[in-house]
Amino acid sequence: MNCPSRKKRPTRDSDFSAIAVPSMHGSGYLDYSVETHASRSLEVMEEFRRQEMLCDLVLHVTYKERTVDFKVHKVVLASCSPYFRAMFTSSFKECSASEVTLRDVCPQVVGRLIDFAYTSHITVGEKCVLHVLMAAMRYQMEDVAKACCDFLTKHLEPANVIGIARFAEEIGCTELHQRSREYINTHFSEVTKEEEFFSLSHCQLLELISQDSLKVLCESEVYKACTDWVRWDMEGRAPYLHALLNAVHIYALPPKFLKNQLQSCPILSKANSCKDFLSKIFQDMTLRKLAPAPNRGTQLIYVAGGYRQHSLASMEAYDPRRNVWLKLADMGSACSGLGACALFGLLYTVGGRNLSLQNNTESSALCCYNPMTNQWSQRASLNIPRNRVGVGVVDGCIYAVGGSQGSTHHNTVERWDPESNRWSLVCPMSVARLGAGVAACGGALYVVGGYDGQNRWNTAEKYQSDTNTWHQLAPMSTIRSGLGGFNQLGFLASVECYCPERNEWMCVTDMPVGRSGMGVAVTMEPCPGSLPEQEEDEDGAT
Repeated sequence: MNCPSRKKRPTRDSDFSAIAVPSMHGSGYLDYSVETHASRSLEVMEEFRRQEMLCDLVLHVTYKERTVDFKVHKVVLASCSPYFRAMFTSSFKECSASEVTLRDVCPQVVGRLIDFAYTSHITVGEKCVLHVLMAAMRYQMEDVAKACCDFLTKHLEPANVIGIARFAEEIGCTELHQRSREYINTHFSEVTKEEEFFSLSHCQLLELISQDSLKVLCESEVYKACTDWVRWDMEGRAPYLHALLNAVHIYALPPKFLKNQLQSCPILSKANSCKDFLSKIFQDMTLRKLAPAPNRGTQLIYVAGGYRQHSLASMEAYDPRRNVWLKLADMGSACSGLGACALFGLLYTVGGRNLSLQNNTESSALCCYNPMTNQWSQRASLNIPRNRVGVGVVDGCIYAVGGSQGSTHHNTVERWDPESNRWSLVCPMSVARLGAGVAACGGALYVVGGYDGQNRWNTAEKYQSDTNTWHQLAPMSTIRSGLGGFNQLGFLASVECYCPERNEWMCVTDMPVGRSGMGVAVTMEPCPGSLPEQEEDEDGAT
């Protein structure tokens, strides 16, 4: 007798209540999982593929009149590739097909992608990485594409980065293209010396040098890159020079460099419109006595050395955009009372002393910090050691003003020429000055206040490099030393401003706190808030 058929229904926990089970103490459920289950399942599927078991698809991979067949499982390919998932789960004819042809792709590369789908492992090298990346992008295998991008990023260098950036853009690999562009921006000077650079079209070069994120020590590097690119094919590229020069930050070029180019650049001699363009800018810079505009990129405020129980060798920089302090490479030796300035994108420290319980030695060192490499190097030493020296930059040269050695206070001034790496004495000041305020303005060097070992000064004088002479200026209303913040009565909070056109001093708003020996800096970045507090000392330098 046949039993009537019954419709099956889902099993519920209550269905087990009628089953007699031994009594168990406690209650609840066991939640159990095997971490290796997924990898073991893939291993089994890989074994099935090797033995051609349960395979439901044959991939015919055709490349240069050569065809290689791969027997695979659709579900495995679809699980790691949106491209194959769409192919096998939609209304495409491939959904039910047992054979699919892939054209214009290397069988070896497809084989590696299939191996990855089954094993989650892939190996790439210099010879195959671009082919694997292109195929991974084509079949939307993101993990493989990322592995290739990581490999290429680690192997970027000036000689290959332009080609890799161009390749990444062509295949739509946004991440690699962005990383390549960042590398080019950071290593611009090295990249422009490689052959790939000269293969850029004028549009590509124009786009590259128009970026404010370009990191160069001096805008002269950008100018030189443009003229070198034009020189590579003078006849074909000369018509693009004017457009390129419009993208160069001409007002950031050192006037001395621009003058030399106008006098001796062979390309400008054949491009009258470009020469006239630069001549007008140079005349404007000269007549208005403009200081060079800031370099591209973020402007940092550097703090070098200083004193805290002993002289310090540390170096930090403040980033106004991110409101953070950056720890940089230490100086070669501890130093306080040093002078500092920036020239052609490099930071220079001048003189100072090493003061500790065991040592008190004045320095004649000129040290150069390269922000691109985070490294220090030595330049020619001063003629005499100078502690608490004033430093300024005029017409591409560094001036070391006054300072002291032991009990001797200097009225002498030295000038360093970066082209010859030599210091030379220029006309001395009218009086000795230690801890004087020094600034460059309108092509002249201004020195105010200071201390000669007995007297603190309210006097000021100006140095003209073209005549090698000093000229007395109107005195300040207050005696000042220690960069303008100390007199016989104590630390000063007052501030005075000098107008060169009227030769007059004006009192402006006081600082909240009296101070001496401080440093000052100018940055074109917007200030997000007050700077982090830091200790100050007469021997500190910023």
